[in-house]
Amino acid sequence: MLSPAPLPVSRNPAPLLEAALQTWGGREDLWVFAYASLIWRPDFEVAEQHIARVHGWHRALAMWSRLNRGTPARPGLVFALLRGGMCRGMVLRVPHSQGEAVLHQLWAREMPSGVYRPQWLRCHVEAGHTPPVRALAFTLPHDSPSHTGTLSAAQYRAIFSDTVGGRYGHTLDYARQTLDSLRALGIRDRALEKLLSHASA
Repeated sequence: MLSPAPLPVSRNPAPLLEAALQTWGGREDLWVFAYASLIWRPDFEVAEQHIARVHGWHRALAMWSRLNRGTPARPGLVFALLRGGMCRGMVLRVPHSQGEAVLHQLWAREMPSGVYRPQWLRCHVEAGHTPPVRALAFTLPHDSPSHTGTLSAAQYRAIFSDTVGGRYGHTLDYARQTLDSLRALGIRDRALEKLLSHASA
């Protein structure tokens, strides 16, 4: 059985939201970098979207989830952006008139306990000659208590087979839907493919 990780100290997400609002400024459209569930369930109106990549970060199913995909006693996993490598995903454009409301929505969804570290990243749009855009992304420091570190194949199998989910369902469904959405966009994530092979091992 998987031993639950220690509960992290919750951070107040309100100052991070205020900082994001000030950095964005409200004068231009808002861009968001989607690398997991925001690709297939943004929950807000998207005026424009493109496949894009960020350098210096990678997508990893390496963050404990005690609310969205698990419980405090039986945590599940969610994706985060970790330092190193490169990540392909989607940039989503939100009209500036809706930007403030969308930021509040994103905080309610992604930042209920302030675990992520929101950052504005330079995203390279892959279509045509569109210039890079500065987009909001939800990252995770390696030293965060919510970072899983390296898990074994047995630990992943235990998490994927767990029938206890969170408010948005189970880790396995979430990971599979993310992989399917990436494949539909022509994005291959070999690391995720390897992790999901543990679900059927």
